[in-house]
Order: sequence, then structure tokens, then C-alpha cells
Amino acid sequence: MSRRMFGRRQVVALGAAAALGLTLAACNPDNPSADGDGTDETSAAEGGGDKGTITLGYIPSWTDGLSTAYLLEAKLEEAGYTVEHQELTEAGVLYTALAQGDVDIYPSAWPEVTHASYMEEYGDQIEDLATYYDNAKLTFAVPEYSEITSIAELPDHVDELGGRIVGIEPGAGLTEVTQESVIPTYGLDEAGFTLATSSTQAMLAELESAVSAEEEIVVTLWRPFWANATYPVRDLEDPEGALGEAEGLHFLATDGFAEEFPEVAEWIGGIHLDDEQYGALESSVVNDNPDDPAAGVAAWLEQHDDVVGSVEG
Repeated sequence: MSRRMFGRRQVVALGAAAALGLTLAACNPDNPSADGDGTDETSAAEGGGDKGTITLGYIPSWTDGLSTAYLLEAKLEEAGYTVEHQELTEAGVLYTALAQGDVDIYPSAWPEVTHASYMEEYGDQIEDLATYYDNAKLTFAVPEYSEITSIAELPDHVDELGGRIVGIEPGAGLTEVTQESVIPTYGLDEAGFTLATSSTQAMLAELESAVSAEEEIVVTLWRPFWANATYPVRDLEDPEGALGEAEGLHFLATDGFAEEFPEVAEWIGGIHLDDEQYGALESSVVNDNPDDPAAGVAAWLEQHDDVVGSVEG
């Protein structure tokens, strides 16, 4: 049965979101190229719609996905494809949409460790196109002025930290690893800690407030992520390895994508960013152009266009 049947461009993931009690965000309102029905008038006007439409799904507060989504958009539209964005709020909904074909590409997935449970559930409906970055890792972090150096020391500082580990979205892989591995491994629940989950933005707001007041705080973070350079934080040691090993960031696609778009799959398979290249990309998008990710990517491509090349065919 064709992936394109039954109106796959309608946001079927809404049904999955309702079933999971989660929310699917609308198409990116900051993308001026997208009109109300999700079509890309600018690209179509430039003759960009004749090679087909590719939908990118990501969680915008996880800025690795935001940055790489706009990077893919820039090069795909240059090659004559129409690109749509679906901004989602939870990893579970994103993997469901990817597996069902409502999203074509998840442009920055963590399938090896962080999202391993989603891959166990949906892996046979997903294609792994490439690993574009190979040194991603989950962390616990504290401000640089803190005397805490290891997760193992946290029980000795429960009162200073108010018994709180400040986390991100409830459905995030980092949240799952924290709840199921880090907390029991280090006895943090027995010591009196709870994990406070809400959103990445809320976590960063608490971090910024604590740093401004030079107060103690411990947050769940990850690398690569722009916040590590923006805020004066350092990773805590994880002597038991409860957060897992370093892993790769992948471009994942819905099953059948490479057959439908072989030139795109081949091009994506050749993308690999090192620390400097990735750091410059995310900084340009998040820090230099916070209100215009496309402009951030354009600025980065002026210096790194040869790194990603172009879609052939």
C-alpha cells in the first residue's frame, strides 16, 4: 500500500497525540514560506514543488533537530523539493508520526541510547539514513561555582538543592534514563530527590534564574546543546555510567523513503559534522538568529556549504 494514500499529509499524528494525551503543534508559524494548509507557496512559485514534498518532524526546543531541519530545508528547496515542517512536543508522538508516514524525516534522532525504547517499538517502520554526528551524550550539570563534582555526591547536598533535579519534557529519552537508571543507581529517590519535569524552556529558565542568584541547582542536559556554552555549567561525573555511553545523532526516515527519494537519501547519507561544524551551526541558528532559523542556516552555509554538498538528481 502506498505511503501517500489516505491523505498522509493531514496531521494523522493528532490522533496519536490524543491517544497519548499529548499535543501536536501546528506547522511552524515562524516559517514565512508555509501557508495555512501546509503548502510552500514560495518554493512552488520558484518551481520547487515538482520533485515532491518532504515533511520534517522535530521538537523545536531540542535545537539539534531545529538546526538540522532548517539545514535540510535549505538544501532540499535549492534542489527543487517542497519542504513542510511539523513541530511536535513529545518524542513519542514524533516516533509515532514517523512510523506511520505522517512525517518523512526526523532530522536529529538519538536512537542508540536515549530513544532506544522508541526504536524497539517502531524500528521496523523506520529507515536509518545516516549518523551525522557521533559524540552526543546525556548529562547532569551544575553551575561552575558549585562544589558538587559527581552525581554520586548529590545525596550529600539534597537540602542545598531543595531535593529537586530539574528536568525537561516527561516523554524525553533523557527523562526516561534519569527515572529508570540514574535515580535508582545512585539512590537519589531514597536520599529525598524528585525529578521535576516540564519542558526544556522551563528547565533553562530555572537554570538562568539560579545562576543569576548564584544558587545551587542540578539540571538534566545533553551534548551537543547550545546551553552548555551559554550558561556557566559543567557536567557532573557519572562513575556508574548510568546515563549511558556517547551515541550518534541520526537522520531517521519513514519506511520506504529511500525508495521514493533515492537522491535525497544518498545525499543525507553523506552528511557528517564534527564538533566545530555542528557547534557553529547551532550557534548561528539559536544564538545569532533566534527568531529566524533559516537565516541562521544561510549564514552557516556561507562558510560551510562544501561540508553538506548538494542533492543530485
